[in-house]
Amino acid sequence: MVKEMKTIFVTSNLRFPPSSGPFLRTESVIKALSKYSEVIIYSLNNRDSIGGNPAIEFYKKYTGKIFFAPSAGKSFSVLLKRIINKISRIIFNKRIYNIGGRENDIRFLIKTARKSKANAIWLGHGGTLYDYLKMIKEKSGFVVVVDTDSVWSRFILRGLPYARDEKMKNEIMVAGKLKEEEERWGTEIADMTTAVSGFDAEYFKKFVENKEKIKILSNVLDLKNYEVDIAKPLGFKNPSIFFAGSFGLDSPMNDAVKWFVEHIFPVVKDSVPDVHFYILGSNSDTTLEYKNEPNISILGRVESVLPYLCNADAVIVPLRFESGTRFKILEAGACRRPVVSTTLGAEGIPVTNNHDIIIADDEKNFAKGIIKVIKDKHYAEMIGNNLYKLIEENFTIKNLENEISMIVKELNKENNKNKEYNL
Repeated sequence: MVKEMKTIFVTSNLRFPPSSGPFLRTESVIKALSKYSEVIIYSLNNRDSIGGNPAIEFYKKYTGKIFFAPSAGKSFSVLLKRIINKISRIIFNKRIYNIGGRENDIRFLIKTARKSKANAIWLGHGGTLYDYLKMIKEKSGFVVVVDTDSVWSRFILRGLPYARDEKMKNEIMVAGKLKEEEERWGTEIADMTTAVSGFDAEYFKKFVENKEKIKILSNVLDLKNYEVDIAKPLGFKNPSIFFAGSFGLDSPMNDAVKWFVEHIFPVVKDSVPDVHFYILGSNSDTTLEYKNEPNISILGRVESVLPYLCNADAVIVPLRFESGTRFKILEAGACRRPVVSTTLGAEGIPVTNNHDIIIADDEKNFAKGIIKVIKDKHYAEMIGNNLYKLIEENFTIKNLENEISMIVKELNKENNKNKEYNL
């Protein structure tokens, strides 16, 4: 296939193997985009943090070249230069090194795009890169795609009911409103904005007259990665409950664990005394309590969650605030594991309660759902198999390729109107 497009893919979420949802999305989008466009990766993280040589070798299959932003140098090297600059300012009143920051990274990105004769710049996890969008549009004529993985303002503002005090509530309100304003002007000036679901797409459409500027780009999985028998980790305990994510103080994940452990898990243990709860993901081991609980293991970031996920009796998504679609549910379906989730946790995925998932928004029914899938193996198998079918039909690389095919056609139309190469 002749590829008419050449796209610079900008990302701060490049890692191999992928360890969480944002990294899974990056991998999937690059795979699908590479079918219709030449892809050049522009990483905002350094070589070591993306996985070193194994990551480079993996992504070479889908990209012509990988560039690293100037500020993505090895942290020790950057630290050393900062120390030298500090000493130099004291002695000579000037800096030796120009370390640069995001503005320098954006300038180098534009220079790289021009030199590569790219047609478009694709901002992965674009909800965090509106400053990139603004400067690219000010300094060049490149077509820009803002690829969102959620409505970030919604993610922020949904935390209001769970704020610790008035001060935190005010901080959340201010941050959420600022993000809403950023999403407004960002959607206006972007050539295209992608959303992970129709629900998110409707939010972005309200900012533009031309609704065709908003496209759905689903979170998907490469099911081939899940079609192998995965052994249990050494010492793994059943029956077990699984929960994974990226954790942080006051984050949706930490709130979910607190709600579950303090209000739901005791009810489950009363009915299933030997049940074990596994918590995985970055910063879970440094920001969560409950480390001394005999029925709980907090493992932090692991190389792969699959040995735990694929051997769990129940996967839970007890989220009370967040935005986007949950890779936790997609991966559970790929492993045919039964999921118990809040309504918000399953947002953007066309699931059906008691068919391919169990939906529960209160402590009593959440506990009841977990107990049922642990004790009723036939029911658990039915839920897991039906969820797999849903994922297979709607959330695979093939589905993403179809969505990207339509997006690339639209981008080619834009490029016929506005060629950037030598601006």
